[in-house]
Amino acid sequence: MATPLQDRVAIITGSSRGIGREIALHLASLGARVLINYTSNSSLADSLAAQINSHAAAGAVLPRAIAVRGDVSEPNDVKALFDSAEREFGSAVHILVNAAGILDSKYSTIANIAVEDFDRIFSVNARGSFLCCKEAANRLKRGGGGRIIMLSSSMVGALRPTFGAYSASKAAVEAMIHILAKELKGTGITANCVAPGPIATEMYYAGKTEEQVKANIAESPLSRLGEPKDVAPLVGFLATDAGEWVNGQVIRVNGGYV
Repeated sequence: MATPLQDRVAIITGSSRGIGREIALHLASLGARVLINYTSNSSLADSLAAQINSHAAAGAVLPRAIAVRGDVSEPNDVKALFDSAEREFGSAVHILVNAAGILDSKYSTIANIAVEDFDRIFSVNARGSFLCCKEAANRLKRGGGGRIIMLSSSMVGALRPTFGAYSASKAAVEAMIHILAKELKGTGITANCVAPGPIATEMYYAGKTEEQVKANIAESPLSRLGEPKDVAPLVGFLATDAGEWVNGQVIRVNGGYV
């Protein structure tokens, strides 16, 4: 029986761990062929690709998943992700999900953040999203099934102290997506942001005290942190034909946190 994303090609950046990993697994379960992008931990990415490929049909010629290193803040690396996907899967790319991102684990105020830390956050989160959007706008399949999905953050809505640089970098992504969706008129490609709240990942826990984690849980109407599996199905829906009418939107998936 055909699956919703049968043999469509998806690039998921930052997908060796955390939310990106769960998205890669979910899109693969919907039938997509997935490129797993990582920047440093090849073993995690290779393991995930092997896990997905272990479910491939007997005698399959093409892999279901490949792992490719690349820094989203580098134009040549982003281009190489598309080149690799097209070459290995023998198809144009249908779906780009940009889950790569970094957070200031020192939680500096705007007055105290080092310029170098600010630049790094914007390099990955804002510049990286721009480069991914730019490449996808030029190379995704036209005429239906083309999807650009950027991960933003509910912090753009919460606007909490010590998240100034991070929230600003994600706000830039949301502004780009609103405009990009309009600029893609006539291509059949949609562009949206998914903006999680606090999600129990390695990036979330970095630099936080137990008291801060408990405070986040207490602020949630559902009395828990989110999990990557809470985010992946929404991305999956947006990636399918059923999600076509959702376009140019920012969807906050946070259990009511904001």
